[in-house]
Amino acid sequence: MQHESNPVGRMRMKTIGVLGGMSNQATAEYYRLINELVNARLGGWNIAEMLISSVNFANIERFVRTDDWDQAGLYLASKALGLERAGAELLLCVSNTMHRVADVFTAGLSIPFLHIADPTGEAIRAAGLSRIALLGTKPVMSAGYLRDRYTRRFEVEILVPNQAEQEVVDRIIFDELVRRVLLPESRAAYLDVIDRLRERGAQGVILGCTEIFLLISQADRSDFPMFNTTVLHVRRAVEMALQ
Repeated sequence: MQHESNPVGRMRMKTIGVLGGMSNQATAEYYRLINELVNARLGGWNIAEMLISSVNFANIERFVRTDDWDQAGLYLASKALGLERAGAELLLCVSNTMHRVADVFTAGLSIPFLHIADPTGEAIRAAGLSRIALLGTKPVMSAGYLRDRYTRRFEVEILVPNQAEQEVVDRIIFDELVRRVLLPESRAAYLDVIDRLRERGAQGVILGCTEIFLLISQADRSDFPMFNTTVLHVRRAVEMALQ
């Protein structure tokens, strides 16, 4: 792909706006991965043009624990608007969980929003799979806002862990992964949950929290497709930024 420069030689790309802080670990990975991919595409000293609005994760944790989604939407809406006003031309949210209020924080924006589920859904469909497990926080696994999007848009049946397993997966995210605490016993617990979902008929698994890939990877189950929402989201964002 050829990229045009302006008359003074500046490489032109869209400025990516990132709603971050959910968690700081995920946000740091988005920053790293976006810049690495832009540099791989363009070479030289090129990295992304990016704006990050990093929220206080304590607020997010409280909204999730108390089911205060109205306040969550308003909180992120002000941050999203701030990114647009600062010059963002494309919006990302680094949290699968907070996509529950995506309709609220994108309302009234004029810039495009890249929903985290869409690149993953397209990857699942391209792989020819139709029954996929989903790991994430409890809202991601128990509520329908992401499960329904995968089914409606991509004709993918979603399987989730049972209630006890959801508690384990959620606890590890909030108590460990958002602090980048990566324990072997937690990795084993996640893989046990995945194995049981596979026994129930899952053909692959969505790593539906943007920190999960820090703990487990495709190498842990080489014959069972893992769809990393973080990496797939980043790849599509870079494609859009460089178009």
